[in-house]
Amino acid sequence: MLVTGATGFVGRALVSELVANRSQVKALVRKVSTGLPAEVEQVVMDLGEIDREGAINAVFSGVDVVIHAAARVHMMQDQSSNPLAEFRKLNRDATLALAELAADAGVKRFVFLSSIKVNGEVTFPRRRPSVFKPDDEFIPTDPYGLTKYEAEQGLQVLAKKTGMEVVIIRSPLVYGPGVKANFASMINWLRRGVPLPLGAIYNKRSFVALDNLVSFIALCADRSQSRKAANQVFLISDGEDVSTTQLLRKVADALGKDPRLLSVPTGLMSFAAKLIGKGDVANRLFGSLQVDSSKARDLLGWQPVITMDEQLNKTVAAFVKNEKTL
Repeated sequence: MLVTGATGFVGRALVSELVANRSQVKALVRKVSTGLPAEVEQVVMDLGEIDREGAINAVFSGVDVVIHAAARVHMMQDQSSNPLAEFRKLNRDATLALAELAADAGVKRFVFLSSIKVNGEVTFPRRRPSVFKPDDEFIPTDPYGLTKYEAEQGLQVLAKKTGMEVVIIRSPLVYGPGVKANFASMINWLRRGVPLPLGAIYNKRSFVALDNLVSFIALCADRSQSRKAANQVFLISDGEDVSTTQLLRKVADALGKDPRLLSVPTGLMSFAAKLIGKGDVANRLFGSLQVDSSKARDLLGWQPVITMDEQLNKTVAAFVKNEKTL
């Protein structure tokens, strides 16, 4: 099978899992990586510049399943003059070009890692949608979410036209060893004992452990074990929704620290955040985002392979080890 985005946070863990399961793996990379297992065949090619003849001969030879994890990711401060156009180049246009070439080459299944942003940014416990579901109808306005949505739409059309199976996986925030950005900052704050005004937040948010996401992707890539996954959309999570305050306490427990959480009214903090242009940050900290991942369990019989506490322990251990080596 072929994996794009193989050197990324999710891709690297996925490739290791596939190799451990004795799958033959090709990785489409921009340059040769020493961080991938020796068993992986690395094909050096820019995803945005794949030509038909070169791709079918070099990329898809012997490939029956493609796992497309490469993407232009959501960025807090995008410096591009036209962010939407840049997101479309990779997330929509390159995705559909790759899928069309895969179908022409006889690939049987195309597994696409999408995002929960296709469903939206927030759920409301007391009104619809209270929990995101795979068949929700919503068109995102965020450039990252919109281009993932557009790619999904194009893939579904392609599946009907060519017969190539398409599996779409939308995930909320992924955490695990090697996680970066805001999640890594949170671990660092708690480790240093920084007082945080986040001790009285009663939202509910879904997350997915890296091990759980990788397990589900690997299942969907195995056509013999997941026949019912063909042309389906799945939302995936740990099934352990927590508040921001609960998450902070769990991370502190993994660190062996007592969290210094101050009980400040969320309404006050949300108002202040919006005044300084940080409304998106406030939504992530104070808002709810819950997903219904029951379809993965009911249709495919998938179960999480790790609990949130277990994955947080692994995440924190890797973070501390990395800090000591710097």
